Amino acid sequence: MSDKTTYFVLKEKAVPEVLLKVVEAKRLLDSGRCVSVQEATEQVGISRSSFYKYKEDIFPFRENVRGKTITMVIQLEDEPGVLSEILQTVAKYHANILTIHQSIPVNGVASLTLSVDVLPETGDVSEMVQTMEQTQGIQFVKILAKE
Repeated sequence: MSDKTTYFVLKEKAVPEVLLKVVEAKRLLDSGRCVSVQEATEQVGISRSSFYKYKEDIFPFRENVRGKTITMVIQLEDEPGVLSEILQTVAKYHANILTIHQSIPVNGVASLTLSVDVLPETGDVSEMVQTMEQTQGIQFVKILAKE
């Protein structure tokens, strides 16, 4: 079985109710209307475990992605050229790097936090992330935030 992540776009009516409630709980937390996960999950009617299980897997789709920032963490092996490959992938997809921070490698592995500005010419962001995941020396890519 492949470890490749695949992304889908679904109409709201095809998404299970629990996932829609996770999105609503995240919106309540982001807006400040709820100050805790407990409060947000109670308000939308789901368990905290459901929230934590799905919170990293569902985001609302926005058609106008101009000026959207995506922050991701990438765990990479401490080998020459791995960071360069990631930066080349970002350049290939015409995204703009806003911030980049790489930790000091520990046991041959470093963490890279990368924020990119998604431009109209960027194209398919999920394809860009998938390309990063398939790069030799990359252990994982995780999207932390989309703004």
